[in-house]
Amino acid sequence: MRMWFARLAGTTGNQMLMVAVGWQMYELTGSAWDLGLVGLLQFLPALLLTLPAGHVADRSHRARIVAACLLAQGLVALVLTAASQGLGAAGPWISREWLLALSGVLGAARAFQMPAQQALTPMLLPAHLLPRGLAFSSAGMQTAIIGGPALGGALFVAGASAVYGACALCFAMSCLMILRLRYQHVPPPAEPATLQTVFAGVAFVFERKVLLGAVSLDLFAVLLGGAVALLPMFAKDILFVGPVGLGILRGAPAVGALLMSAVMTRWPLRRRVGRSLLIAVAVYGLCMVVFGLSSSFALSLLALAISGGADTVSVVVRQTLVQIETPDAMRGRVSAVNSVFIGASNQLGEFESGASAAWLGPVASVVLGGIGTLLVAAWWVRAFPALARRDRLDRP
Repeated sequence: MRMWFARLAGTTGNQMLMVAVGWQMYELTGSAWDLGLVGLLQFLPALLLTLPAGHVADRSHRARIVAACLLAQGLVALVLTAASQGLGAAGPWISREWLLALSGVLGAARAFQMPAQQALTPMLLPAHLLPRGLAFSSAGMQTAIIGGPALGGALFVAGASAVYGACALCFAMSCLMILRLRYQHVPPPAEPATLQTVFAGVAFVFERKVLLGAVSLDLFAVLLGGAVALLPMFAKDILFVGPVGLGILRGAPAVGALLMSAVMTRWPLRRRVGRSLLIAVAVYGLCMVVFGLSSSFALSLLALAISGGADTVSVVVRQTLVQIETPDAMRGRVSAVNSVFIGASNQLGEFESGASAAWLGPVASVVLGGIGTLLVAAWWVRAFPALARRDRLDRP
């Protein structure tokens, strides 16, 4: 339960942080391009550091790695608090450049956090409980994703510094709980870091087509269909709901995800998991099309909520496949590969959304991205037939 509460606090802090950074950037610049750059500058450090981070996660104490990364994110939140509030008579000194630079620091911290955190979970649960455990963990994360943006939007009324201060507190709480985790850590035999050992996770995934299909499906589906980076534009210029509405929009996918997580905890998927995965991705793409075309706040919330439920099915199936089919000695490096795909789909997807919105406008960007996601789901049936035919999580 300590791990669950730690992830709850850390995810809450992260969600509030992203709401505040996005809204503050759009207030400062009014630029969709700059919203995309926030995502890009979180992705680039992850692209460069995640594979070495996976090697570190397989060689070191994973809980301490996660705690150090949470501490770094808390320090970023404190810097943003000072920059937004100002010191003495100097006044606020926050700027576009500060937001972009600190986005890069956040990306570097998460590059090390994600592989270690993913590889840590199977060490705390027996294999037969892993699907339910991941669904329960997802429920906690979705609770934070619901509450975090809504709380961040509400606190933003008092100023950005209030949001960043609350973020720092959440990261501190999460760090302390992670440090109190107890599990058996057996240091592996000494082994020099070489290109072969660092890239061993890449080779492992590419040799197993089911894993390759599962993790690459998330990359292309969310890369094309993501709309999170553009939510400030929709909240301000299309739906006219302000920062509080932005927080509700960001939390809407998590409402659907929380409900789906509860269902999957009680009734986990047992059969036809490959088909369920592909259908979930197609539903996600369809929801993005509806959201892009909607001018109703209620319909937009409904589309985002359903997309969150569909995404939860995808996440639980993919993460369980990755963890079950990977030996513990390789979990850090394989989780690193998975993190690269997730980071590319999320942060690089935010850049793609911002760039395409600057060129085509936000509505066309989201609608075309949703159509692209539908095409990806259809193509994966042909490209990865073993994944489409996968019946059970625990064995082919």
